[in-house]
Amino acid sequence: PVKMLAPADSTVTGKVLQYENFVNDVLRRDLRAVMDQRDQVYEKISEYLQLKNTIQSLQAESGHLKTEVDLGCNFFVQAQIEDASRIFVAVGFGFFVEFTLDEALKFIDKKTNQLTAFTEQLTKDSAKIKAHIRLVLEGLRELQGLSELTQTQTSRGDVF
Repeated sequence: PVKMLAPADSTVTGKVLQYENFVNDVLRRDLRAVMDQRDQVYEKISEYLQLKNTIQSLQAESGHLKTEVDLGCNFFVQAQIEDASRIFVAVGFGFFVEFTLDEALKFIDKKTNQLTAFTEQLTKDSAKIKAHIRLVLEGLRELQGLSELTQTQTSRGDVF
C-alpha cells in the first residue's frame, strides 16, 4: 500500500530538502573555501619563514654565497654571488623590492604578522560557518522530530 502524505507532511519534507540543500550546497562549500584560503595563507607564512631562515644564514656567512641557478628545463649552473647584502623579495602582485638583509627581515616580520592576523580572522569565519551548519542541522532534527544527534555521529565527523 502506498502511503499518501498529508499536505503538512509534504511541506515539512520540502522544507527539510531546502535546508539540506542549503547546508550541502552553500554552507559546506563556504566552509571548504575558507579552509582552503586559510591553508594558502599558511603556505605563504611558511615561505616567508623559510626566507627569514635563509637570510639569517646569509648574515652569518659574511655575504658570499655559492648556489645553483635553474636556467630552465631543470638545467642548473653553479653561481657565485660576491655581494649578497641585498636581495629581491616578492611583495605581491608580481612586484619585487630590493632590500638589504636587515630591511628584508623587518618586512618579513611585518608581513607574517599581517598574514597571521588574517588566518585568525579566517579561523573565526570557519567557526561561524560551522556554527551555522550545526544550527541548521539542529533545526532539521526538530523539523523531522528526531531525537538528539548521537555522540557517535558528532565524534565521527558526520556533522562537519
